[in-house]
Amino acid sequence: MSKLSHLNERGEARMVDVSDKAVTSRTAIAEGFVSMSADTLALVEGGTAKKGDVLATARIAGIMAAKRTHELIPLCHPLAITKAAVDFELRQSPPGIQVTAQVRVTGQTGVEMEALTAVSVACLTIYDMLKAADKGMTISNIRLLEKTGGRSGSYRAAPAKE
Repeated sequence: MSKLSHLNERGEARMVDVSDKAVTSRTAIAEGFVSMSADTLALVEGGTAKKGDVLATARIAGIMAAKRTHELIPLCHPLAITKAAVDFELRQSPPGIQVTAQVRVTGQTGVEMEALTAVSVACLTIYDMLKAADKGMTISNIRLLEKTGGRSGSYRAAPAKE
């Protein structure tokens, strides 16, 4: 295993110095799933959730979270994000909402944490918007799907096990 980059020679936490890294185009895509009852999913589909438009609210929350990741995750660099998008797929079997986030930057460090944070906060927002109807919802399978750019190159996750 390689040396941990967020520790100095004394084992103390530090922000990685990226000043010598090349500026490249970098992209990350992450996903997560909010499972819920079919009745709760019908509220989203019909636009009848008591708190309002669940998906619009979750989309904005996820985008805002991507932009503020450095304030939430210790040692993350503040980045000038050039794209943050959050999308949803309503699924009937099992009932729930698949959440996907894509984040881009041209910079010296990647955006994996920004994409993962966007998905996490979007999922949490869906839960918050629907919890009055279904406290048994679960959030699962948050993971990095893909990343491109930077010294480590590209990564693509294996397909999820059904």
